[in-house]
Amino acid sequence: MLEESNSLERQTFGNLMHSAPPDDDFSFRNSASSAPSPAHNGDASPYIGTWEGASSPYTKSPWSSHVVPPSNGNHYPNGLMGSLVREEGHIYSLATSGDLLYTGSDSKNIRVWKNQKEFSGFKSNSGLVKAIIISGEKIFTGHQDGKIRVWKVSAKNPSVHKRVGTLPTFRDYIRSSMNPSNYVEVRRHLWRISDSKCLESVNVHDDAVNAVVAGFDGLVFTGSADGSVKVWRRELQAKGTKHFFSQTLLKQECAVTALAVNPEATFLYCGSSDGLVNFWEREKHLSHGGILRGHKLAVLCLVAAGNLVFSGSADMGICVWRRLEGDHSCLAVLTGHNGPVKCLAIEDDIESTAADRRWILYSGSLDKSVKMWRVSELVPPHLQQIDSIKRRQIEGLSSPSPSPSTQSQSFSPQGRR
Repeated sequence: MLEESNSLERQTFGNLMHSAPPDDDFSFRNSASSAPSPAHNGDASPYIGTWEGASSPYTKSPWSSHVVPPSNGNHYPNGLMGSLVREEGHIYSLATSGDLLYTGSDSKNIRVWKNQKEFSGFKSNSGLVKAIIISGEKIFTGHQDGKIRVWKVSAKNPSVHKRVGTLPTFRDYIRSSMNPSNYVEVRRHLWRISDSKCLESVNVHDDAVNAVVAGFDGLVFTGSADGSVKVWRRELQAKGTKHFFSQTLLKQECAVTALAVNPEATFLYCGSSDGLVNFWEREKHLSHGGILRGHKLAVLCLVAAGNLVFSGSADMGICVWRRLEGDHSCLAVLTGHNGPVKCLAIEDDIESTAADRRWILYSGSLDKSVKMWRVSELVPPHLQQIDSIKRRQIEGLSSPSPSPSTQSQSFSPQGRR
């Protein structure tokens, strides 16, 4: 966990138990896109371009960009905008910063995109980039070799990224080699990002920690393959920061796979391998708010923005949930991936207005693609009746129940359809 991270997408950095020698991958590269290539046969979307020339550091893993033309007849602005497709390998991590999109895959390269075109890229000595977190001017990437690499964007050239550190540090390896009992706790280290110093090591779960998120009121939430969600209270003491166990929010048989806190810091969401999303409400002292039932297979990722929550699943779908007074309804299910949805990232849509708040959602999948979606918080026509009924129920007024045809789109705070 990286303290003070404010990224919308917070994910575990993987297992740091496996020993590996310190690396020296201080290299950085930036690339330029080539001219657009001809249309790809068999693809319904226009083929925008492939970058595989000498100017690109990714000659062994060419990508292509596809744009979906807007439909004039689609008045409800939810839909697919385009895709970035990789000819080999899977997408494991995404992050956004302003108008830039960072993608991590099972190669050694982290690619940076702007307006669906290659903007720059940098590479590490280790492949399989499992997580990308952006905090201020620094970028943190978690790798399969059990290391977190720290990068910084050049002040003179924003397309240049230079590695400025690696966690655990060389000193950590020396210390662990002298006392092996310390090393098994490396995966539970909590780091201070200003100087890459380890603040504390906490034994938190009985199995792998799959998700960590810094929440509200000085609380940290952890989710594990042992089926539990735990709350830790962060306190500043004379000798530094300490974390104390507060409570267990969830204990179940199936693994906890993802955690997310909405930007307003009022709800905590938890995805599980059984396809369910549990949530808790801050204003009700973290009481259990309900269960969202929309997936047939494991929930692999979560992200929240505005009044919306997005859940990506091994069933290849993305559920879009809208929150109303603590209640949630399913606005849409985004389909188009041909593999499990492994990661999500989100940013504001420049066309968003106060009356129609919109978001750009990025989804990475094991089908080797990243898809871009435009999603509005406006309620589509077929759900407006349900919202009206729920408002009257919240106000204590009687109203008829939704018809069976629309009831499956809505979920009560108790999680029953």
